[in-house]
Amino acid sequence: MRQWGLVLAAAGLLAITMGGRQTLGLFVSPINTSTGLGITTISFAMAVAQFVWGAIQPVAGAVADRYGPGRALAAGILLMAAGAALTPMMDSSIGMVFSIGFLMAAGSGAGSFSVLIGAASQRLPTHRRGMASGVINAGGSFGQFVFAPLMQKLIGVFGWMGAMYSLAVITLAALPMARLLRGRPAPVASVSATEAPPLERGMRATLSDAFRDRSYLLVHAGFFTCGFHIAFLVTHLPGEVDLCGLPAQVASWSLAIIGLANIAGSLYAGWCVQHYRSKYILFWMYASRAALVALYLVAPKTEMTFYIFAAGLGFTWLATVPPTAGVVGKLFGTRYLATLFGMTLLSHQVGGFLGAWLGGIAITETGDYQWMWYADIALAALAAVANLPIREPRIEPRPQPA
Repeated sequence: MRQWGLVLAAAGLLAITMGGRQTLGLFVSPINTSTGLGITTISFAMAVAQFVWGAIQPVAGAVADRYGPGRALAAGILLMAAGAALTPMMDSSIGMVFSIGFLMAAGSGAGSFSVLIGAASQRLPTHRRGMASGVINAGGSFGQFVFAPLMQKLIGVFGWMGAMYSLAVITLAALPMARLLRGRPAPVASVSATEAPPLERGMRATLSDAFRDRSYLLVHAGFFTCGFHIAFLVTHLPGEVDLCGLPAQVASWSLAIIGLANIAGSLYAGWCVQHYRSKYILFWMYASRAALVALYLVAPKTEMTFYIFAAGLGFTWLATVPPTAGVVGKLFGTRYLATLFGMTLLSHQVGGFLGAWLGGIAITETGDYQWMWYADIALAALAAVANLPIREPRIEPRPQPA
């Protein structure tokens, strides 16, 4: 019971860090109107944030693997709150890159998937890790569901500056949850023959082995596309809604629907990881995204279209995390999972940097996002195919009690 209490605490913490991060796209237009910095400049700050969020993951993961996750999580919460509090004081491109691109991104990254899923995996037996990853992931999606309409309402009532100050205060509320994940856990026995051998080789040797492994590199390739897709949408969906002549509330509710749908998707993905090979789960997720974007492009641009599109995408939105972490854990074990999955998330956010930044360039240079949608379809199709050759053990049935 204590183990699942820690999982729920991790889910609650991720709800705050991901909820705040995934709704920053709602601030793009208000910040531009207030400061006159331009959509491309603000998009670049958001793009830097995507990259930094990924770059901090292996660093935070290494700190958590060596000293326990509590310190990494507490530092991340304080950095994210500081970034949100300082953003209203910034009126230059450098200032926005510093507050949003570095402080907020580094903080939310340190309090994100690599540290939280790594901590849970080290505290749970093998057959429970998939579902635990799904529950933690669902916490992040619940945060997006809550924060999207909340931030839109706060922007409407207090302006974007007041909403940023509010976000800083809300972020600090996650500190007590970080305390529950202090310290290094005792090793948990595996019940599956698919678990990597528990040979202790050290972090450097494990990383060296990983980057010589073709399957690990293919996981990175697929997750790169996931980052491109998600960052483009969270940053530029409000702009796409505006281009279609629809009110801003359609964007905030679309983001909320994505989060709500991904709660179900994350829990389902966690269940699937325990019953099916993760590479096949990832294949169908990426293939479905390519199909959904293609259908969106030919559909009439109404409020209902956006809501249906959001629900469809939301089901796989961040549900890619449990099977991706599952593959990494099967390949290399859980001792350095926070670090190894952190490196995978870095690839995710390189894609995220390009998705956010190129979206800003596209709207500035062409006046719409058409070519970005085409790129999204092509990358999703390639990601689906890239997952099929991954070397992954078959799922073995759990031993039944006598």
